[in-house]
Amino acid sequence: MRSAEILLCVANAVGLTALLVPLRGRARYGRHLAVLPPVVALVQVVTEGYRWQLVPAYLLAVGVGLGWITRVGLPRQRWRRVIGLGVAVAVFVVSVLIPVAVPVFLFPAPEGPYAIGTVTYHWRDDHRREIFDADPAARRELMAQVWYPAERDAEAPTAPYVPDAAALAPAAGRLLGVPGFVFGHFDVVPTHAAQGPPVASDRPRYPVLVFASGLNAFRQSNMFQIEQLVSRGFIVVGLDQPYTSAVTAFPDGRTVDGWSKDRLVEVIQQSVTPTAPAPSLGDVELPDGIFPYLAADLSFALDQLARLNDSDSQGLLTGRVDLDRVGAFGVSLGAITVGQACHTDPRLRACLMMDAAMPANVVRDGLTQPSMWVTRDVDSILSERSRSGGWPDHEIRETLATQRATFDKSAPGYGYHIEIPGMFHMNYTDAPAWTPLAERLAFSGPIGARRGHEIVAAYTVAFFERFLGGNRPALLEGSPPWDGVRIDRS
Repeated sequence: MRSAEILLCVANAVGLTALLVPLRGRARYGRHLAVLPPVVALVQVVTEGYRWQLVPAYLLAVGVGLGWITRVGLPRQRWRRVIGLGVAVAVFVVSVLIPVAVPVFLFPAPEGPYAIGTVTYHWRDDHRREIFDADPAARRELMAQVWYPAERDAEAPTAPYVPDAAALAPAAGRLLGVPGFVFGHFDVVPTHAAQGPPVASDRPRYPVLVFASGLNAFRQSNMFQIEQLVSRGFIVVGLDQPYTSAVTAFPDGRTVDGWSKDRLVEVIQQSVTPTAPAPSLGDVELPDGIFPYLAADLSFALDQLARLNDSDSQGLLTGRVDLDRVGAFGVSLGAITVGQACHTDPRLRACLMMDAAMPANVVRDGLTQPSMWVTRDVDSILSERSRSGGWPDHEIRETLATQRATFDKSAPGYGYHIEIPGMFHMNYTDAPAWTPLAERLAFSGPIGARRGHEIVAAYTVAFFERFLGGNRPALLEGSPPWDGVRIDRS
């Protein structure tokens, strides 16, 4: 909870006490403390902004204020006093529990020496059809957010977690089967990034990584990794890919909602286990499934980065992108996309895939560049399925077998396979940080939110520092410092 939110809860407690506890003598003047809650509520809305989680607290503050104005207290009859006190306490408890359960959460402090800047771009590929759209004239468009090492102490406003939360919330709610307003506060969750400060000047250029999120996720969904990478000197580009991201919001006000897994399962599965006849999207047959098309988004992003490196219209990245040191990482559907992109685009020099199967052609040929798979054991997957549903048996087999088979074809010293027990699928995203109820809601496995993020971020940073940063992190050389974690090297 933020400071004014905490103050509001305290003011409500003080105001209720002043209103309901019998006071005598001069202590009766303490009843005027009941004026505090509406005043503090107003201050909180003005300084921090309204959010739905505080509605019970706002209502309670108004009620206490009205009670002070009308001189209402507990009734004299004992049974009515008991009921009134019980209702007041219940409302107060609810007003505290909701913002605690759905807080304005904070990300771990980045551990690297760099500050973080961010800027967003709208990219249109005039040479590629949008195959999800029945209109053959529709072109592929992406929203890209770039996080970069920034100058410290530059004056720039803090960037929120999801600036387009108003667009994301209803779409995410529909896809996850929960009320959309649950996500409405993501635009007030702070990050460690600032909006548009100058790029840090101590290096001429910085290596770049492209991030691909999971199905129905969003470009900011792995800030726990992104901020750690950027603080250590990497540029990271996160993509919203229309129809597979939860929602893609364009600057002109258009939004494209993501498709559910049920609508995409055939073209997803075709990439992993091809069958004949091949499925189609509209009039476009996809013999290799959907991932060659999605992987082309990553290649297009590299083309756009090259253009920005020549001339950035926003005046930030010109000449600052090291296009000789480029990598990619992704989770779930994004991991399959990264595997496919690394198979087809040699500009990607290092690839990290989290908790997903690999396409059939990637398994067949392997990957030539340094690659890391971060995954979990079958018992963790089955535990998640027993708690909240999840992958059917064939997806479990395909995921674990195709990762291992592709890893086994890695060149000596180029492949890493990390197995982390106790992880659930959403542990590979920010989701466990969204609420302290993460484990109860199966957003996190028994490993816990903090430990899961710590391990995944540490291996992510070590891998890219090793192959794009020119360092030799000890984490990749020795035994894992966490109990149960297993590392295999090619």
